[in-house]
Amino acid sequence: MRIACLLLACRKDYCDPCLLHAQGTINFIDQEARRFGSFFSIPFFFFPIMPFGHRLILVAFGVAIAKADVITNFTITKTDPTNINIPNIPQTTSQDVTQQCVYYQSPYTINPAEWPTVWGVATSNGMNTSQEFMNLYNSIDWSKAPNIPVRTSAPTGGLNMAGYDTVNDPDCWWSASKCTQPKVQGVNADISQCPEPETWGLTFDDGPNCSHNAFYDYLQQNNQKASMFYIGSNVINWPYGALRGVKDGHHIAGHTWSHKMMTTLNNQEVLAELYYTAKAIKYVTGITPLYWRPALGDIDDRVRWIATQLNFTAILWNLDTNDWAANVISGVTPATVNQNYEQFVAMGTNGTFRGTGNIVLSHEINNMTMDFAIQQYPAIKKAYTHVLDVATCMNISHPYIEKVITFPSFQQATTQNASSATGSGVAPAGTGAPSSAASALFPATISTWLVALAGGLFVVELL
Repeated sequence: MRIACLLLACRKDYCDPCLLHAQGTINFIDQEARRFGSFFSIPFFFFPIMPFGHRLILVAFGVAIAKADVITNFTITKTDPTNINIPNIPQTTSQDVTQQCVYYQSPYTINPAEWPTVWGVATSNGMNTSQEFMNLYNSIDWSKAPNIPVRTSAPTGGLNMAGYDTVNDPDCWWSASKCTQPKVQGVNADISQCPEPETWGLTFDDGPNCSHNAFYDYLQQNNQKASMFYIGSNVINWPYGALRGVKDGHHIAGHTWSHKMMTTLNNQEVLAELYYTAKAIKYVTGITPLYWRPALGDIDDRVRWIATQLNFTAILWNLDTNDWAANVISGVTPATVNQNYEQFVAMGTNGTFRGTGNIVLSHEINNMTMDFAIQQYPAIKKAYTHVLDVATCMNISHPYIEKVITFPSFQQATTQNASSATGSGVAPAGTGAPSSAASALFPATISTWLVALAGGLFVVELL
């Protein structure tokens, strides 16, 4: 057992952001350990004291180390992510939707027998009995999985929550309670907001989309990076779209293989949805995301535990534009979505995000949702001090298993105008990009000292 202590000196009026940074610190150290084959068990507690107008918080947590032997096959790829070339064909250059959405031949063909059915549950096509998947599944100690039932869909759509204790929320079921802090030990906590004040966390789901050219061009023209949550089936169908995301320096994350509500899937299905999405992104782009977003945010501690076995962490949101629902759900119109955006923009100047930032859910699912974002972008930039992808706002320098691409820290992105990812074929990050868990970890506004002491790590942050 190795013990670590995190000591934060927080202003009384800055305590909540400090606690967010503390939780982010724990989450990041946990993630780094998992990446290198160790698992953390992190019970932590706080001792509030009030000296000299500050609140002193001691966060103590134990680190239990055990070797992870999960068997994955994230090795097959046809792409060097640091040297991406996309052919000039109508589907990649035209802004005419009818031209872009014509299927094209590419080097990224697959043997259908080795992959799930596109848009089918990821255990389809016999994947759950394939040797590759069985090796993965059997390498996980399922006796340690939380005893949480598979959810069911309601007859009228949505999820059946009848009988679930939504008050106590024992399973940290986001769909029932918006819970993001697991109640099961050794499970990666969700990321749901940027810790830095007055920061808009820019995210888009459901790509890569066949009619994305004008949207990606607009982001590129504004030197704007976002977190893009790609569906595995879309990556296989539209590989050049996925390559564009990496080439332009966006933060790429998974969004399941078939966009099913994850808590309604059994353990094999959840594992396959995560695994084959990551494998598809790796096959096409050369990078394997360590972060993902569940469809409709549907996640509980069973799903989190399975994702954690793959070293994956969920990124959710705390603001939802509801852009996908315009003209789809009764009562939701384009005007409704624009009102949502305008409300969120106003929060950038009315003090709502004086102490922390947000993560906003939006989509590149079709031209309408992308146009919402384009039309609102100037107002977002004016209202918020920073508009960033989640990896950058969270100081995650390496959001992929591969270390060939390094994202800038929050400080570099905001003070050195270095908002691009090194190694992705675009402008490099600022010098001194964080290269360790400790240096990538802490907010730019805090001076950090690391002192290693006899089997322990003590981190002292002074404001």
